[in-house]
Amino acid sequence: MDFSLSLEGGGDNTGMTITVPPPQAQPRNPLHGLTLEAIVTALFEEYGWAGLDARIPLRCFAFEPSIKSSLKFLRKTPWAREKVEGLYLFMLRERLRNKRV
Repeated sequence: MDFSLSLEGGGDNTGMTITVPPPQAQPRNPLHGLTLEAIVTALFEEYGWAGLDARIPLRCFAFEPSIKSSLKFLRKTPWAREKVEGLYLFMLRERLRNKRV
């Protein structure tokens, strides 16, 4: 299924159609479909704020931490978001590893 958008030109009858392909399924991406809020909440439940700050030293985890303030910071700071996503993936791998043992 393609999504298309038609743009009508001014008085010169030059119209333009833009076709955008649908988003691709990402079956091997464990982050696909997860919100940043879900990731931060899962990390907080696993490690707590002190544990998060020990693993990723960010001010939003150390001083008056909350989900809301962390989300605000992480949405504006791509490098920090990448670190948080990486820690989430590490947590998932550790859970799988502990299940096998």
